Amino acid sequence: MRIGTGYDSHRLVHGRALVIGGVRIPFEKGLLGHSDGDVLVHAIIDALIGALGTGDIGKYFPDSDPQWKDASSIDLLKYIVEIVRMNDLEVAWIDSTVVTEQPRIAPFIPEMIRAIEGAGVPCGVVNIKAKTNEGMGFVGRGEGIVAMAVALLRRE
Repeated sequence: MRIGTGYDSHRLVHGRALVIGGVRIPFEKGLLGHSDGDVLVHAIIDALIGALGTGDIGKYFPDSDPQWKDASSIDLLKYIVEIVRMNDLEVAWIDSTVVTEQPRIAPFIPEMIRAIEGAGVPCGVVNIKAKTNEGMGFVGRGEGIVAMAVALLRRE
């Protein structure tokens, strides 16, 4: 078995759609990023890459490459899940946390799990938790959103 961790944060800005966990969430701001800015999926991707021991998300999808501009993070996740399989591994478990003051994302968690499973992650192995930062720091001031993930891979 192999374990990896992932972390991502993005600034909230006007004029962008808010996508978390592959789900578009109604909100007046979205996350600034080269792709769709999906902090949760980016953290999961980094956790999977960490468990593979092959670098980080920037190695696979550099923000200097125009092909990833406004890309769907779910599509990026599909690519990484395929690399996991090509290494004779499978995703055994993903535990993740999204930290945001607003919007409330708990009602969207079942849909997020379905979107992540739709990227090739096995059913029943994804957990997503929603937290606030109790008004502290850049997250507490509503300037951005953070996500963390841990992934466990095992030999098929």
